[in-house]
Amino acid sequence: MDLETLLSYSWGSMLPEFIILGTATLLTLIDLFMGDKTSRKPLAYLGLAGVIAAFIALTMQIGDPVSIILNETYRLDSFAIAFKLILLAGTGLVLLLAVNHNDRGEMDDHGEFYYLFLTALLGAMMMASSADMITLFIGLELVSLSSYVLVGIRKRNKNANEAAMKYILNGGIATAITLFGMSYIYGLTGYTNLFLIHDSLQYGMAVANQDILLIAIIITFIGLAFKIAAAPFHMWAPDVYQGAPTPVTAFLSVVSKTAGFIMLWRLVLIVIDVLDVEYQQYIENMLIILAGLTMVVGNTIALKQTNIKRMFAYSSIAHAGYLLVPFFAGVDTMVTLWFYLVVYLFMNIGAFTIIQIVSEKERTAEITAFGGLYKRAPLLASLMGLFLISLAGIPFTAGFMGKIWIIFGALSEELYILVAVMITTTVISYVYYFRVMMQMFFRTPFSEGKVSAPVTMLIVAFICAAGTLILGIMPGLGIDFFENNFYMIDLFVE
Repeated sequence: MDLETLLSYSWGSMLPEFIILGTATLLTLIDLFMGDKTSRKPLAYLGLAGVIAAFIALTMQIGDPVSIILNETYRLDSFAIAFKLILLAGTGLVLLLAVNHNDRGEMDDHGEFYYLFLTALLGAMMMASSADMITLFIGLELVSLSSYVLVGIRKRNKNANEAAMKYILNGGIATAITLFGMSYIYGLTGYTNLFLIHDSLQYGMAVANQDILLIAIIITFIGLAFKIAAAPFHMWAPDVYQGAPTPVTAFLSVVSKTAGFIMLWRLVLIVIDVLDVEYQQYIENMLIILAGLTMVVGNTIALKQTNIKRMFAYSSIAHAGYLLVPFFAGVDTMVTLWFYLVVYLFMNIGAFTIIQIVSEKERTAEITAFGGLYKRAPLLASLMGLFLISLAGIPFTAGFMGKIWIIFGALSEELYILVAVMITTTVISYVYYFRVMMQMFFRTPFSEGKVSAPVTMLIVAFICAAGTLILGIMPGLGIDFFENNFYMIDLFVE
């Protein structure tokens, strides 16, 4: 590529990514020259400033025409912008949690703790804009490698070490499986670009070998199912969620999961629809089984958990099952998936905010630590109650509206069994969510004294509570924002 071609690209479309890259690089350099005993918390605020700047730059790109650069591997379209907003908002809130994380002397690398969130975010943003299997894979690995380090960053904590080891091993296997599936797709089509793969599936060797192609796509899906913690490929999630610092757990449950769904959507919408109807039916059946099994496994095993972070790991698995349901109605239900991910961001990060406050105060993440929280911190208990009933899907909360939209979409596709499974498992989830509420409101206090929260933690909790309530009472605000600003037909512009 010559300089003239390089300069001809519309690099402005990558401005949010450049801001995140520049901020992460700046934090790395500042961290190098800071004294050993100097607090690294200012790095978190600088990182947050970078995320806010990238968020503003991204909002200014809403409504821009589709931009395709770097030999058609990077594209800025409505799909990318819509989901990058979720990634940036989630990371910004997580950084505010990270500022107040008390590692109790178990962490040496405080600087890395902040800017690795940014490198993981950069990988997720690249995935949102990728139209090529190579850049999708590179983005996925950037998210994964940063997350491995973040999970194991408390080097003197046995649970963290165990979690990091299991995460690396399972993540490595998932990566190998994903890459193996992709290699077959490349071998059959001769391309890594998703649109060229889409075109080549309609003629030549790929048409004559659709059986092998189907197996390749299923193998790729299995690898990605590890990443979104869909059953039965969810085994890593409970240990990793429990062993990781709480801000990292919140990041994995929202930002990392969103990135996995983004990659899955790109592949499903662009590649799958040109397969023979018979093969599309095979993939649809596989996804139906995967969604149903994920909802059942997540919600039933959560019932037995006594550690709240493990319970939320299984809750996260169950929500991955809910998020798989909109895949069957194609691009028409994109707004459903986006809305649910926004809702999930608010209620899940909000819940992890209260979990971090309580678990650091009581030095345990057992559910019993929430005993009598209402008597010791009525505001925190009320906020946690709001997030729990929203996660459970109780009316007048954002979680309820998100589930209703998914159910309506599934009914329009006549997926009655899947809807029955979703409703049944949602009712089951009431048991473990309400068990935490019983601890907070009807049990004796776990310990003496008030539970206080830093200002930044309260800011996160109030932002999440406002989002949960507003989108629950006025869901049209979110739906109208999406439908008026994002045009999913952009996804297919070449």
